[in-house]
Amino acid sequence: MVTLIVYDLPNRDCRAKASNGEICCHANDDGTCNYDMGGDCSAGIEDYKKNYIDVFAKHLKDYAGKVDVALIIEPDSLPNLASNLSDPHCANSQQAYKEGAKYAIDTLYEANPDATMYLDAAHGGWLGWSDNMDQFTELIAGMDIASKLRGFATNVANYQALGQAMCPWDNHAQPTRNDYCLGGAHQGDLCCKDPCNLESQWNGANNELNYANMLSHDMRRAIPGFTPVMIIDTGRNGITNEREDCANWCNIRNAGVGHRPTTNTEDSELIDAYLWLKTPGESDGCTQMLPTGKQCARFDSFCGSEDSLGSRSGEPRSPEAGQWFDYQIKQLAANAHLDGISAVETMMSFTQ
Repeated sequence: MVTLIVYDLPNRDCRAKASNGEICCHANDDGTCNYDMGGDCSAGIEDYKKNYIDVFAKHLKDYAGKVDVALIIEPDSLPNLASNLSDPHCANSQQAYKEGAKYAIDTLYEANPDATMYLDAAHGGWLGWSDNMDQFTELIAGMDIASKLRGFATNVANYQALGQAMCPWDNHAQPTRNDYCLGGAHQGDLCCKDPCNLESQWNGANNELNYANMLSHDMRRAIPGFTPVMIIDTGRNGITNEREDCANWCNIRNAGVGHRPTTNTEDSELIDAYLWLKTPGESDGCTQMLPTGKQCARFDSFCGSEDSLGSRSGEPRSPEAGQWFDYQIKQLAANAHLDGISAVETMMSFTQ
């Protein structure tokens, strides 16, 4: 199966800077996007439709019935509208994201109804709180797109732990909320391991397996007849305790490649596959100074976090988002946990 990521909405990446907009609602003189300007985004949306999605759909149609295709729709976009509207850059991007994402899904479905589409749903450390999830499910329900989706993609380009087991669904008071790990009664259970301490913040989506379970229950409640299935990005979540702060997401130091791509998942009825969606070794974003010594115009403060490569003396500077980061891939490979065991253990099993 060919897996492709659809990623070019107007005002893309409204909450960050590392890979922000190529297509703009309103452009500055230098071609960068002016996220501070509100109002109509019709020109940006028309550009997105005509020069990105329509072209994408034409090629997708050419391979209908010939090649199995999975499409990951617009990482980080709609989750930003569920949780980050207090940021004016995201508030000013609402028309672009809603109208653009719906057009992408409708158009790509019409071009090739057999293509399997998964809409990005961030990760448990982002939408795992009940208020964020309520906003997200309400948003998806109002867009009339569920009938064209297979389900959702989680943890795309992020580092959240997959988990070693999925907890049972256990909430009698509010059956759409999984409180199994909250309150202390099950803290010793394998499925309640919580490297990001999310449970202390009343977030039961302490790993991506539990988040997939929560997402499924909430979407089925919000959209009757919709039974979404998930895929989880495991390209860089092999190490679970490498971050000082799990809000950090840029070129994380001492991360490792996670579970190898497979359809043999914890729950095959809920999770279609673990996949490496963000290519391991592609930079998340640049340090303030590029490896060339020039200042990075797309520097995001998160890429200077205490957990980010390049923030310590002696570490190489990181290149712009999407460019190859040789130092990072070597760390990811050295720390890999391909099937829940380390790369060293995997190598030893081949030599015995």
